[in-house]
Amino acid sequence: MRLLGKTALITGAARGIGLEFAKAYLAEGARVALADIHAEAVEAAAAALGEAAIPIVMDVERQDSIEAGFAQAIGRMGRLDILVNNAALFTAAPVAEVTRADYDRVFAVNTAGTFFCMQAAARQMIAQGTGGKIINMASQAGRRGESLVSVYCASKAAVISLTQSAGLNLIRHKINVNAIAPGVVEGEHWDSVDALFARYENKPKGQKKKEVGEAVPFGRMGTASDLTGMAIFLATDEANYIVAQCFGVDGGNWMA
Repeated sequence: MRLLGKTALITGAARGIGLEFAKAYLAEGARVALADIHAEAVEAAAAALGEAAIPIVMDVERQDSIEAGFAQAIGRMGRLDILVNNAALFTAAPVAEVTRADYDRVFAVNTAGTFFCMQAAARQMIAQGTGGKIINMASQAGRRGESLVSVYCASKAAVISLTQSAGLNLIRHKINVNAIAPGVVEGEHWDSVDALFARYENKPKGQKKKEVGEAVPFGRMGTASDLTGMAIFLATDEANYIVAQCFGVDGGNWMA
């Protein structure tokens, strides 16, 4: 019960990593606002988790939606102690084939969405005067270039940079900003990721997923539950002296 009495908002929480984090935070005693663009999915997810889970329909591409979503969550929970910026999009294509629309949308969600949710949380935490924890979801892709993943890599590199700058700026208010950089994580999104690589690398379906899993030093792809320990730790008082850091939870794929 390390988060007993705390409140959290998690974006992209209707499924996958965000939903797993919500379950973990609830188990540690927090109240959790699950925010997601998919209304029916997030309402169903919250209903399945019980009264301490609050569904929030939020589109992180829209400033009015961010402001309304945070206001609703804070109105229901009374305060905000933790934000997890998890909502993200993935795309892959050769540089010569990337469209302006794909570029704009990935950065709108992954980078601008992260920044303006972080801003909304920081304003609330500063007003409360009791500090808080902000956890941004980066990626191993943000630490290195990848041939077919230029836009996604750049968007996640920007998340790491925003984490560093915001961490230095907000710690004066006792708000710790840090990031988690997962490696390759098993999940339904990998069906579309695998399909993109099958298209551009001329591989049979499932081959890319098999290859990246076997390449992880730990011996397999990660799972959402592999990330929850770090997500809980960074939200607790145990992490009070950790500022502007990005932690790889990737089975040994990247050594920082």
